[in-house]
Amino acid sequence: MKRFTAIGLVVLACAACGGPTTHIYTKAATSACLKKAGIPVGPAPASDFVANSATGGALSAKPKGNRVTVSFGETVDDANNIDDAYRRFRAKNVGIDDVLRTQQNAVMLWHVHPTDENIAVITGCLKS
Repeated sequence: MKRFTAIGLVVLACAACGGPTTHIYTKAATSACLKKAGIPVGPAPASDFVANSATGGALSAKPKGNRVTVSFGETVDDANNIDDAYRRFRAKNVGIDDVLRTQQNAVMLWHVHPTDENIAVITGCLKS
């Protein structure tokens, strides 16, 4: 019986080690990267109550020809809640799927449809 218990513990330990990893991005590291890339960064708009209630904070950035609010959850579940809130409180005439993106614990709400260059510069600066 002891042999089976020992084997079971080894199997459980190995299973715990091999799970997927997730990156938890932070407002501070992301802001620093954006500033280094020459992207203007400031606080999230005061009128954006979803961003201003984000558990990991939020920022506003202005890549070429656009503006984005990046809200950070402390976990991926928090980011999913932020995404849900934006979808729930959106204006009925806003195509939310066109301007809302989530990557791990970061939620990006764009002012207008982002170009591939816009997305690349912001997601490239999502840092832990």
